[in-house]
Amino acid sequence: MSILAVIPARYDSQRFPGKPLVKIGDRPMVQCVYEAAMSCPAFAKVVVATDSELVADCVRQFGGAVEMTRSDHATGTDRVAEVAERYPEMTAIANVQGDQPFVTGQMLTQLVAPYLNGESPAMTTLACPLDMEKGYTDPNSVKVLCDRHSNAIYFSRSPIPYFRNPGSVPVFHHLGLYAFSQEFLSKYAHLTPTPLEQCEGLEQLRVLEHGFSIRVCLTEKSVLEINTPEDLIQAQQLIKGAATVNHA
Repeated sequence: MSILAVIPARYDSQRFPGKPLVKIGDRPMVQCVYEAAMSCPAFAKVVVATDSELVADCVRQFGGAVEMTRSDHATGTDRVAEVAERYPEMTAIANVQGDQPFVTGQMLTQLVAPYLNGESPAMTTLACPLDMEKGYTDPNSVKVLCDRHSNAIYFSRSPIPYFRNPGSVPVFHHLGLYAFSQEFLSKYAHLTPTPLEQCEGLEQLRVLEHGFSIRVCLTEKSVLEINTPEDLIQAQQLIKGAATVNHA
């Protein structure tokens, strides 16, 4: 089993231009993500995928591996798929989002656990327990419902399911990390966008609408993603807080 980790890093983000190069503590964010991926023993190779020479130069400066891609990709997964074609010997590909500087090697191992166990699902993703008081009604907290085989039934920004009757149900907080079999990733790149995907603004719904399965792997808790300048401020505060505790 050979697993490739690809970190898509787009410089010209609409919401946060230059995001991969912002500093988290004393390191660029792309370096934080790269080092986290390198700490995962499941990965045979880790590469950053970008269309920006600024990002590529940064990765080379800290000693990382980088692959240049086309600039017309609609999604990060499309960028990952382009790079994956260059590594046909890899049996599975992990898409490690470039805006998750606090991801851990343990979380990434959990993401690819089915492949390590000899299974070959088309796709896996990661989820954690949902904070029912805060996350259930928050549209920025994506919910995922699972069947009895840990496959996703539906992803939504809405509160799902509707609790007509009280009880415990398999609803989790979805985390934006994905892995694919090499075979399925090449198919995924050619799937057409779908109505529910466009309605919810959730790319993973395209997979379900085309009739494929997504295995949901569990981890203990979520980590902060950096999508906006406000998220960056929060991340820097976390770093400062951790440093204060360590020096206490």
